[in-house]
Amino acid sequence: MKYQLLEKISSRSLRVAIIGLGYVGLPLAVTFAEAGFQVTGIDVDQKKVDLANEGQSYISDIESEDLQRLVAADTLRFTTDFNALDEIDAISICVPTPLRKTREPDVSYIISAAQQVRAHLHQGQLIILESTTYPGTTDEMLLPELESSGLKIGEDFFLAFSPERIDPGNPQFGTKNTPKVVGGITPSCTELAQAYYGAAIEQIVPVASARVAEMTKLLENTFRAVNIGLVNEIAIMCEKLKINAWEVIDAAATKPFGFMRFQPGPGLGGHCIPVDPHYLSWKLKTLDYNARFIELAAEVNSSMPHYVVNKVMSALNEQRRSFNGATVLVLGVAYKRNVSDVRESPALDIIQELISHKAVVLYNDNYVPSLTLRGRTMHSQPVSSGLLQAADCIVLVTDHDYYDVASIVEEARSIVDTRNMTRGFQDAKIFRL
Repeated sequence: MKYQLLEKISSRSLRVAIIGLGYVGLPLAVTFAEAGFQVTGIDVDQKKVDLANEGQSYISDIESEDLQRLVAADTLRFTTDFNALDEIDAISICVPTPLRKTREPDVSYIISAAQQVRAHLHQGQLIILESTTYPGTTDEMLLPELESSGLKIGEDFFLAFSPERIDPGNPQFGTKNTPKVVGGITPSCTELAQAYYGAAIEQIVPVASARVAEMTKLLENTFRAVNIGLVNEIAIMCEKLKINAWEVIDAAATKPFGFMRFQPGPGLGGHCIPVDPHYLSWKLKTLDYNARFIELAAEVNSSMPHYVVNKVMSALNEQRRSFNGATVLVLGVAYKRNVSDVRESPALDIIQELISHKAVVLYNDNYVPSLTLRGRTMHSQPVSSGLLQAADCIVLVTDHDYYDVASIVEEARSIVDTRNMTRGFQDAKIFRL
């Protein structure tokens, strides 16, 4: 079976399925289709499937023109019907893995996908999990489910883990040119996963096991979460010490070795950094170990939106303006620049707390035309001279490229700058984080 699959990979006759057509799955489907494979994308969301089959991209990193070309060539198709797996040779599972409110992993989407694969499992299939999860998920959850079919791992079917490394909005690195880590349940599983991804992605990094691959992803994002927590606390320390935190960071960054630059901000956002370390922390708690760095970084980072709101309060006090009834304009609600993703965005917490203080909150984000918070729908307001002058305070949260910061600074009465957008402006109105 292994050699048959290797031959199919080499000849591009391998039939590929991608389960989950979100920010990971859709780019992966396009990458394999562009590499010459016949690809079927599967998702339970009929709207996504319909849009994709019409060649309309709902992912910022995928151009609709590319999608239309591949769909028209019949290289790429999309469906909600899992019966399509009957004819598939290789399956990549790219489903969401959110956290529950208790900060415990929600692996229900993985379980559901595994059950669907199990129902259509046949000899000569390669299955790879890409969804971020805790170490042990692949061999403790997927393997027993698939082996219950009576087929044997490493002989009849093959199973591996390969963490997604998507960075939405990154113009330099995408699916094809970002190194891909793969770790299989058996050496044959790793070999096949390496060949499979190597046919479409430039560099493959094989590791000893699925657990190593799972842990690799968690280390990458825990590293960032911990260092962001550190620099956020440094910013708070510098304020108390009356030291310019940005000057300290700039000076430290001149060291050519042993230092990596991180910058403070309003908190963590997105699909990975605020979530993934908690998978590791939860797993270690089941082994009677407390992941102290993760917990402390989470405490610092989750406190940053409140710290920003306190900055707003100080800015309003400078104007002798009451928080109650003040008009506060939030610029940027996406979790990072030039994307539409608001998952875990600290801007949402900032807006909620501002509203709780009875401020009148307006926002602008051209990537996010509307926003619903606790049943209340808000709409992005066009940035204009009148809007800037009407605001008692402006909070710069996400530094989208289209913001004319100089004009904003000139017209605003007070600014709370959470992303260091206004470096070089020494106006007294600016309250840097």
